[in-house]
Amino acid sequence: MLSEEEYEKALALKRELHMHPELSNEEFETTERIRSLLSSLPGVEILPLKVETGVVARIPGKEGKKEIMLRADIDALPQTEKYESPWKSRNPGVMHACGHDLHTASLCAAAMNLSKLYGRNELENTVDLVFQPAEEGTTGARKLIDAGLFKMIHPDLCFGIHNWPSVPTGKIVCREGALMSAKRNFEIRILGAGGHGSMPHLNIDPIVCAAAVVQSLQTVISRNTSPLDSAVLSVNRIEGGSPANLVVDRIMMRATVRALSEETLDRLLKRVETIVLKTAEAYECKSEIIWEERIPAVYNTGEMTEIAKKIASKTGCEIYDAPPALASEDFALYRKYVPSFFFWVGSTPMGEKVEELHRPCFHADDEALKHAADVYIESAMLS
Repeated sequence: MLSEEEYEKALALKRELHMHPELSNEEFETTERIRSLLSSLPGVEILPLKVETGVVARIPGKEGKKEIMLRADIDALPQTEKYESPWKSRNPGVMHACGHDLHTASLCAAAMNLSKLYGRNELENTVDLVFQPAEEGTTGARKLIDAGLFKMIHPDLCFGIHNWPSVPTGKIVCREGALMSAKRNFEIRILGAGGHGSMPHLNIDPIVCAAAVVQSLQTVISRNTSPLDSAVLSVNRIEGGSPANLVVDRIMMRATVRALSEETLDRLLKRVETIVLKTAEAYECKSEIIWEERIPAVYNTGEMTEIAKKIASKTGCEIYDAPPALASEDFALYRKYVPSFFFWVGSTPMGEKVEELHRPCFHADDEALKHAADVYIESAMLS
């Protein structure tokens, strides 16, 4: 369990990180702060994984025991913070609106604690500390894997956490099955033939076509998905246009499609392709879809859930039931390489208004740091 001294040091780090948030793949100062702290801890070895941001470190345990991977994410979001505190973001237009500062500080706190056990020859398992960059765009896990993460470490089990505002502080979610959605982000390009706005019969208007594509894509959920399944499709960005008298040649849209079931996501992706292609053809336009990497669902197996419940019970926190979410997490990619479990740690004080993730007034309860650190510590100490 985390000591009061370790908690205070980790809390100071959380506040420092909160004041100086950095976007995905730009976490250079954050990386240096983590490296500096870990380098001061006895027994902690920083591994030479060739990535620009993020840190992977190891604390060696005893021969013949387990190797446990603990993962935290370190990046922030392009938002302006509106929650007033002495630790409000000092980087204009960037804030820790998802609580990754808490995750990072919690894993650092666990490193402090486990380092002391190492110094007393009481650390049984080898512990891999993975501070992952670029989770917000769900590209950081792939970056570490492609850089050779699982050639450098060989964990038997992997654990991660995320603070969860709708769950009260002091409670931990250990949900079996799909916890967070599978997803695929994509870009749609609609190509027409521009010209003067007063001569529509001589043009092929991609804006009209794009409007029809957006409208038609809404039927993917309402008419192609079982009402008993959970799925969402959102077009979140449209670019294109001109002064009032010019029809442009092209429109670009960015969108995401998500589902808790991989089979449902398969169906949705096929429908997206058909709708975009055929709608564009109907409006005499050309179309193109640029797909990003598919992120699988965060899925906790029954066996791993039983282990996780034992871990949670050792922290003294209440195990809490919560429904799954259609948010996604690239933590899911690690499950291909190692049995993994993802915890949600409550982060809103009882009775306080819930400020959800990715909101300008989001703030995670400082007390949640202690509980998250204890989850990491107990995960590392599995017998």
